[in-house]
Amino acid sequence: MEQLNIEITYDFICPWCWIGGEKLKTAIAEAGAEAKAKVVFVPYELNPGMPAEGLNRKEYRSAKFGSWARSQAMDDQVTEAGRAVGLVFNYPIIERTPNTLAAHRLVWMLQQKADVSHLVERIFHAYFSAGQDIGDIAVLTELAVTAGFDRAEIDTFLSSDSGLDEVRAIEESAIARGVNSVPSVRVGMDVVSGAQSVALFRATLQENLNSDSMPA
Repeated sequence: MEQLNIEITYDFICPWCWIGGEKLKTAIAEAGAEAKAKVVFVPYELNPGMPAEGLNRKEYRSAKFGSWARSQAMDDQVTEAGRAVGLVFNYPIIERTPNTLAAHRLVWMLQQKADVSHLVERIFHAYFSAGQDIGDIAVLTELAVTAGFDRAEIDTFLSSDSGLDEVRAIEESAIARGVNSVPSVRVGMDVVSGAQSVALFRATLQENLNSDSMPA
């Protein structure tokens, strides 16, 4: 069966990555491409210099955007956009902006042998809906275990530096390709930037599904 390669370059603190991913998932279903689509998640850190323990979200966002009021206005916009596709953003309970490197390492490791789509969704939900600190390896471990992965393997991996160099190299490669914002979705040979409409994702999928150049 021919395979359609889809690469999603993303970060877990990017709300539009979660929204865009949900739209893409809907588009894949509408295009009847579930059996052919092979989704790969490509790490990208919006805040590569974030302290390992993260930062107080109110303080960090107020400094980044000039005021807490502006940050809240942006949060309201995201919340509405999320609601439109069935996602819940519960910003009032989010206390910290996390460092996402450990989460990216975890996904990178597990993705080499399994479908991690459900785990990625769980991590997004944990942060944006449940207000959990996804920079905490204990939180990540429980999310992975509830997604069906082995606790001992996760404990061993997250307690080490395994995958650090590999994830950094992938991030650098994405930047070298011109990725400077996320989500960035490569469908076959086409790139869709941002959380675009389901219709646009579907059309891009269909175009590549019908392309003679699609790899076998």
